[in-house]
Amino acid sequence: MELCIQLSITMLGKQLIQNNLFEIGVPKLKKLIRYIRSKQGAFQEEERQKKLQRYEADHFLEPFAGLTPEYMEMIIQFGFVTLFVASFPLAPLFALLNNIIEIRLDAKKFVTELRRPVAARAKDIGIWYNLLRGVANVAVIINAFVISFTSDFIPRMVYQYMYSPDGSMHGFVNNTLSYFNVSHFQEGKEPMDPLYLGYTVEMCRYKDYREPPWSTTPYEISKEFWTVLAVRLAFVIVFQNVVMLMSDIVDWLIPDIPKDIILQIHKEKILLVDLFLKEEQGKISVLESRASTRGKENCSRSNNNNNNNNNNTTAPPGSGLHTNSTKSL
Repeated sequence: MELCIQLSITMLGKQLIQNNLFEIGVPKLKKLIRYIRSKQGAFQEEERQKKLQRYEADHFLEPFAGLTPEYMEMIIQFGFVTLFVASFPLAPLFALLNNIIEIRLDAKKFVTELRRPVAARAKDIGIWYNLLRGVANVAVIINAFVISFTSDFIPRMVYQYMYSPDGSMHGFVNNTLSYFNVSHFQEGKEPMDPLYLGYTVEMCRYKDYREPPWSTTPYEISKEFWTVLAVRLAFVIVFQNVVMLMSDIVDWLIPDIPKDIILQIHKEKILLVDLFLKEEQGKISVLESRASTRGKENCSRSNNNNNNNNNNTTAPPGSGLHTNSTKSL
């Protein structure tokens, strides 16, 4: 009951009222303080707004501090909703109301009170997904322990199927109560007025699984206690595995990315690969054409050089006769 009251105060008072007031109140207060410090009148402010461009006017707004506070608030809310939902079933309703209001307040805050954030491409929400998954896994275990150890579900089931003579719940309360002999009170702790009820009380009943005073081991933990404890622990294990199995089945049935989007992504990858192959083939063809033209130019140059060398080494016709005639003369 105390946990239920604390969760109601947290979800209704802190999450729904306090956080939303701070979401819209703190940026407006900071904006007012900056306006007072600027020492500009209404006319000067209006003229300044007329002269400045939109990106220049946004510079006077509150700087964007990142999404870490927003993610942290959602993680805390998710933890309250999932970890203690068995103790406070209205927590998801209050969380839904808070998110409906906060989504509009955040939209107004990001549009009118904060500078425009710099866009950054991201594949997913990053480490926050692992935190959410970890909180969800812990929530399964905690809710299993809450259901098992804070309710009479397991003791009722154990009594009905193991100790009830007719398979009904008749006699369940008597089975959960133990006996205590009032003569076994320690000295100084006995009741001040034994005849308060008008008669002498010899036996008291209290809620616990212990041996009666007339047994060989009085007031020791009974076998029923260990039986109920074993069934409670078994319920925790079974509950955890069943929930995990159901979550895996739901993940398999409902994928994170729809099939049509997966097909589109696959087609885009194929088109990108084809485009890259065409570009590479074009580059290779250009390089081959350049290499072939260079080879042809080199061949033509080598042929020209060979022709010039041949012309220089071979004498023209009649040159030998001329030399001989000059020598004879």
